[in-house]
Amino acid sequence: MMRPLLLALAFAAGPAPAQFVDENTTQENVRAAQGATLRGLDKLSGEAQDIQLGTGETRSFGSVQITLGECRYPADNPAGNAYAYLVIRDAGVEEPAFKGWMVASSPALNALEHSRYDVWVLRCNT
Repeated sequence: MMRPLLLALAFAAGPAPAQFVDENTTQENVRAAQGATLRGLDKLSGEAQDIQLGTGETRSFGSVQITLGECRYPADNPAGNAYAYLVIRDAGVEEPAFKGWMVASSPALNALEHSRYDVWVLRCNT
């Protein structure tokens, strides 16, 4: 008796909000930049360094190699929320320590897990 009532209430409530797609969020509203500015932190020495990378370029920070695949930003707000596709490898290790998108406004959302270094996106360079 209770199960049919619960099912009826669940379907009457309609679809969950996560099922709706924002019509304003399309690929046309995002632009690719020529490069990105990252910040690296050596957790042992406390040294922080800004790292300028062009698309497809690789730079070293300590013992890690950072490669920028692409940096994107909102077309209507170039200073807005940048996100970059990065591949970060530790020296002498085949498997990347990080491979994926990092978001400037939420660096902890998809972070590099490394015992010595932190790397995060600051902005795209247009």
